[in-house]
Amino acid sequence: MAYRNENGPFAKRADLKKVPRLGAKAFEQCAGFLRITGGAEPLDASSVHPEAYSVARKIVAAARGAAVSSLDPQAFVDGTFGLPTVRDIMSELEKPGRDPVRHSPRRRSPRVSRRFPTSSPA
Repeated sequence: MAYRNENGPFAKRADLKKVPRLGAKAFEQCAGFLRITGGAEPLDASSVHPEAYSVARKIVAAARGAAVSSLDPQAFVDGTFGLPTVRDIMSELEKPGRDPVRHSPRRRSPRVSRRFPTSSPA
């Protein structure tokens, strides 16, 4: 917080690497969870991890303005990114900025019965 207060809002995710004591591993772990809206890199406002920006750009280029969902995800699988990751990227590109927690089905906690079984007289 101190860094942001002194330097202003981040323009891109890569700027986080300038924060003291936020090392490369910490950046790698947190980058996909942080969103930079209105910044220099549009993908920074998505859940796409910076390491996957190259795949995301290939998908966007292949779509050429058509729906990303019309593409075959297998076409973007390579030695680094497997099918589940490519599908996640495509899903994010279809609905940028979607909060997966807010849009997931609600899980209900099991109800605990306040009644206790009564033992029958022996």
